[in-house]
Amino acid sequence: MSKILHTLQVGTDGSYSSPSIRAPLGGQTTKMHVHTMLESSNLVTFNGLANSSSYDAFLLDEERGRLLVGAEDHIFSFDLVNINRDHRMIAWPATPSKRDECKWAGKDYGKECSNFIRVLQPYNHTHLYICGTGAFHPICSYLEMGKRAEVRPGSHSHHNGRGKSPYDPKMLSASLLIDGELYSGTSADFMGRDFAIFRTLGDEHPIRTEQHDSRWLNDPRFISVHLIPESDNPEDDKIFLFFKENAMDGEHTGKATIARIGQLCKNDMGGHRSLVNKWTTFLKARLMCSVPGVNGIDTHLTNYDVFLMSAKDPKNPLIYAVFTTSSNIFKGSAVCMYNMADIRRVFLGPYAHRDGPNYQWVPFQGRVPYPRPGTCPSKTFGGFDSTKDLPDDVITFARGHPAMYNPVQPIGGRPIMVRTDADYQFSQLVVDRVEAEDGQYDVMFIGTDRGTVLKVVTIPRESWHDLEEVVLEEMTVFREPTPITAMELSTKQQQLYLGSALGVSQMSLHRCEVYGKACAECCLARDPYCAWDGTECSRYFPTAKRYEHLPNKCSSLTLFILRGIDRTVFGVENSSMFLECSPKSQRALIYWQLQRPNDDRKIEIRFDDRILRTDQGLLIRTLSQSDVGTYHCFPAAANGGDPSPKHRMWYRDFLSLLDHPDLNSVEEFCDRVWKKERKQKKGKTPKSKSDRAGPNPLIKPKSLPPNAQKQQGAPPQSRAWPETAASTAKGIQRSLNPPQQNLSSQASKNNQKAQGGQKAASQTAGGVARLTNQHPAKWRRMQENKKGRNRRTHELQRPPRSV
Repeated sequence: MSKILHTLQVGTDGSYSSPSIRAPLGGQTTKMHVHTMLESSNLVTFNGLANSSSYDAFLLDEERGRLLVGAEDHIFSFDLVNINRDHRMIAWPATPSKRDECKWAGKDYGKECSNFIRVLQPYNHTHLYICGTGAFHPICSYLEMGKRAEVRPGSHSHHNGRGKSPYDPKMLSASLLIDGELYSGTSADFMGRDFAIFRTLGDEHPIRTEQHDSRWLNDPRFISVHLIPESDNPEDDKIFLFFKENAMDGEHTGKATIARIGQLCKNDMGGHRSLVNKWTTFLKARLMCSVPGVNGIDTHLTNYDVFLMSAKDPKNPLIYAVFTTSSNIFKGSAVCMYNMADIRRVFLGPYAHRDGPNYQWVPFQGRVPYPRPGTCPSKTFGGFDSTKDLPDDVITFARGHPAMYNPVQPIGGRPIMVRTDADYQFSQLVVDRVEAEDGQYDVMFIGTDRGTVLKVVTIPRESWHDLEEVVLEEMTVFREPTPITAMELSTKQQQLYLGSALGVSQMSLHRCEVYGKACAECCLARDPYCAWDGTECSRYFPTAKRYEHLPNKCSSLTLFILRGIDRTVFGVENSSMFLECSPKSQRALIYWQLQRPNDDRKIEIRFDDRILRTDQGLLIRTLSQSDVGTYHCFPAAANGGDPSPKHRMWYRDFLSLLDHPDLNSVEEFCDRVWKKERKQKKGKTPKSKSDRAGPNPLIKPKSLPPNAQKQQGAPPQSRAWPETAASTAKGIQRSLNPPQQNLSSQASKNNQKAQGGQKAASQTAGGVARLTNQHPAKWRRMQENKKGRNRRTHELQRPPRSV
């Protein structure tokens, strides 16, 4: 955005009016309405059919370029490029007799007695496996996918869907079809009391969890099912299930819902004499995601959705989960991250066991039988080829100890994002890994129960255990407020697809054009998808040639800030005045300075009860003669609140470089900053013997040897840069990186090294000055070759990530 100069003149009577001043560049609101997105072609919606709802089951087929959606009585096939361009559908309603039976059983004929599609899984290259509630009579079938992305009923007959699809469409279920076998977590009876984890289809006998045992499952609601390898041996592959259930007796005071993760072996065949056709390797643990309370009591969040971010190592995906809770005390949502190392550590820890006079849950301290319950039979651990060969004591122990004692804690021990007292709660989550200009970022797209989508990126402050959330956009994607119940992300098409009870919506992952037409706004938006290409804010591609000549994406930041726009306003003493200045990017923080008449200095405005800073500008509640002057506003990178003193000093130094009449080069500016921070450093640190002897007047920043400049990471101190606009912008941008922190940290070391050889340092400084004046090109090549080299291997290394 532009630098806006408001010249304020204050009168003592009412002869001057106070006209309404509009900023030349309007501020972009955080929330983007659905009509605005439709008009800008950033959103495509399919409003659904009049006789259908619940567009909940999504299957993304990147190979055919189709999105399969299961809804009420229908299955849709959408084009990934544009869901309204070429969509097809087939009807699969429940039979009239089944609908009548559903009505006679006391169910809602219009809302419950239909065939709601709940299972939509790829069976092979030509067919899909589909299941629906069938008006409280679950039914399954095969669906043929034609060569031209056609969807037509298969030739196979329908069969019973019990144990694959729930009876009640309101029941949460999850399924995964692998190698011709369907793993599903669902209810298995009409009343919704028999919940189980099933494995059906295939050649083996169906297997399920123990029936009517609250230690195994206690009224669960299943979220998702995933296959995660345990090792390079396929025999060790495990199925992980994410679900929530009521707390076990004695596990929690009162009735509480707990988030769980369960595991079982893919090659589990059940027991021989005990647990016949039942899982013998099933274990479950609690997933923790809590928000610290004011009174020291953590608020645990339960309802959640899960997304697995694939990694280079398929055995260790990164797990994102959204949690929500609603109570009279606390209402909020959060996002937590987990890694597989912590999850495996918990499953290798102590089992939960009820013992003691109060029959409470404690870690099991007795002898654990061999092989350890939960271990898959394979050659990796040896001894057993099948779960049917497991000893009786292993089966007995596994039957009575399905739960682990320790919970799985999130990365960093806390959520990476929290929302409290908002008018929405999180419902769905997908994550996209973006290759940005300065590294990789995980961008989260969070769906809410109000039909909005939050686009959020997390960046590290000091380390990866201390992350800062940056909400880039908040967009309304449906015409009416409705919970988002399904989300899929296509990295190939760079599109996001969303489902709800009303229909399906499609939106692009990035909208770089909304960040304005200036480099400053594009950079301060902090959107990893976007970068300044020299002419506009556009999608960043790592291999694009047009970015190769740019030193970084904010190279023209200075040129843009220097182009000021003046506005003169008049105010009445003791009245109020509002100076408008709002950025295009919601991640930009407006910084204000006041330049009084006949004074070249600019002072930072201090905010109090009389002078307030808002998102739209500056409000002066009571004008006085001391307020007369020129008000400068410009954007700075926001940090979720007021800038820290470190950032304020950074921009103050930046402004002194822009406005100082005597500083004609970046080197002189860095020289002064170096001197200033060196004095501050010396004032804070205890003096050594060499320091007490007094500073050496021969050691100056401009006469540092090349190796010292290499350690400090600063540009050559004595090089005279051309005074052109383009080169000044590049030089300033180089100085905006944080080398001054390194300068201050290295100042004492360099001073001690120089104390022992004043004469040698003086001679070296003279040689450097002569080399710089006579051979500037050679000096530049020397510095470029030295910069960024590893001190041990002398190899070029990538500079650290800058955020």
